Amino acid sequence: MLISEQGETMQHATTEYPVHVILGPTASGKSALALALAKKIGAEIISADSRQIYRELDIGSAKPSEESLRDIKHHFINEKNIDESFTAGDFATEALDRIRSVHLRGVRAVVTGGSTLHLEGLLEGFAELPPGNPEIRKKLLQELESIGKNELYKKLLQKDPQQAATLDATKTQRLIRSLEIIEISGQSVTELQSREKKAQTGVRFLTWGLSMPRETLYHRINQRTEDMLAAGLLAEAAMLHHKYQTMLRQEKLPALQSVGYQELFQYLDGKIEFATAISLIQQHTRNYAKRQLTFFKNRLNVTWVDAPETESERTALSDRLAHMP
Repeated sequence: MLISEQGETMQHATTEYPVHVILGPTASGKSALALALAKKIGAEIISADSRQIYRELDIGSAKPSEESLRDIKHHFINEKNIDESFTAGDFATEALDRIRSVHLRGVRAVVTGGSTLHLEGLLEGFAELPPGNPEIRKKLLQELESIGKNELYKKLLQKDPQQAATLDATKTQRLIRSLEIIEISGQSVTELQSREKKAQTGVRFLTWGLSMPRETLYHRINQRTEDMLAAGLLAEAAMLHHKYQTMLRQEKLPALQSVGYQELFQYLDGKIEFATAISLIQQHTRNYAKRQLTFFKNRLNVTWVDAPETESERTALSDRLAHMP
């Protein structure tokens, strides 16, 4: 099995410890494998999940269980309030700081998650993108209001199909920023990311992607949706809907603009039936998994391994990874 060599030539390495990164599409079993590996090598877990950092988003963000959180120290879980901003850039900076801090204590780190930009920022660094332009941003926001997010998404699909494949029309902030960059620079985000020299982190990452047949993944996604509902996802969504309804109407809470909550908010607003909401959660989660895979394969240097489907397979794979140099 080949090992991802990214990071080998990075300058100013702070420690001899390599950092295992377990990534993959949603519902592929990343958290369980990361937990098993962390237990074997005595590591702390760095969560690269854009939603698990928020308090109150528990079931819908598929947070680790209380038992898992007690067994292994996790970073970036339950650290922010829902109305606090925490960008991919913030994560990349803070995650590197914490990895170095963990290493200085003689402890190893395992990164796991599926948030694409968080992982790209940590593993590759970000290219230097042009600052925002208020006039262009205002024009794009007016277009969003007049022609709608779907038409704006079509524009991005024509101008930067690779970037468009990593998001959808509901990600309006990233959509507008991507189009803004094109108008400012005359180049796409994809072109700028590939041409610009990226940051040197000083940490050696071993990046593993969990792969499984598409039909198996989709079955797991559908089943996980049912499991979340059985665990109380609707009640959690209703609590959030009631508590933050004013800010939700103003679309000021990016943390709640995610699959699982959005569809149930529509149901709670009386816009769709409950059965439709469930079907949409499953469909939108499958779509999200497809975008994750596209991003990981096109933008990151990943060694793909078969996702374990049983406890014995997970134990065997964690043993193999634990002995990687």
